[in-house]
Amino acid sequence: MFTTPSGCPENSGPLVLISSATGAPRGFYRSFAQELVARGSRAVLTYDYRGLPDSPRPPGYKGRLNMRDWAHRDMPAAMRRLDAVAPGHPMVGVGQSFGGQALGICGQPERFDRYCMVATLSGYWRNTDTALRNLVMMHMFGLPMTALLGRTARWMGLGEPIPATVFRDWARWCFHHEYFFDDPSVGAREGYATVRMPILSLGMTDDPWGTPKAIHALMKHYVNADITERWLAPENAGGQPIGHLGFFRSRFRDTLWPAAITWLLDGPAATTPP
Repeated sequence: MFTTPSGCPENSGPLVLISSATGAPRGFYRSFAQELVARGSRAVLTYDYRGLPDSPRPPGYKGRLNMRDWAHRDMPAAMRRLDAVAPGHPMVGVGQSFGGQALGICGQPERFDRYCMVATLSGYWRNTDTALRNLVMMHMFGLPMTALLGRTARWMGLGEPIPATVFRDWARWCFHHEYFFDDPSVGAREGYATVRMPILSLGMTDDPWGTPKAIHALMKHYVNADITERWLAPENAGGQPIGHLGFFRSRFRDTLWPAAITWLLDGPAATTPP
């Protein structure tokens, strides 16, 4: 889904690719994309990973749907499509949760000038504030349920339905203390070391998944990146809860978004996020 200037001269700001959290559809980021364009972005692209309802398995496709392919294949494809709008134009990225994890394994992180990560963490279950609940939900309930249904269900509280094979990958990683870094099929340790850009990591103090321990467990692998870490609290959002997914809700347009958008479009020197 492209968001581009309408009825006005072409913007000169960078292209922006928004990569979603697990189970979050591209439409969830529409308001943020529109705000980026209003602030000068040349174009913004949001997209759905393979296997989500708006990006279904192609007819006749028999291969396994893997979670790693969201980063290995889908993110690079989205980058190429966005680049085609203005070849060689500066590009920056935004990734929420898995969308931030994907930067280190997308194979071409150097295409981004900088990257903003929102609630991006290692999914190891013991690092969360709801560890026992996550263990029960993912392993004791989620795995047999998705094996039966072939996908997750919306009433499981994980957002849009995702394929059972993707859920199995995710659950397996979440059960390992190094998440996907010891899965040789992912190539995360090597890939993360190639990231050499400025990164803004935004954590939420009321996010039960994105605890400081969980976020640091992932960010430590971006060993060559220039990382700025900021924590946002409900007090920064007019007293409203934010949680794991809330940052991109339009009610935070005037409180949480401005500093992050300035950082993305104008660079780290332009602002000091709260």
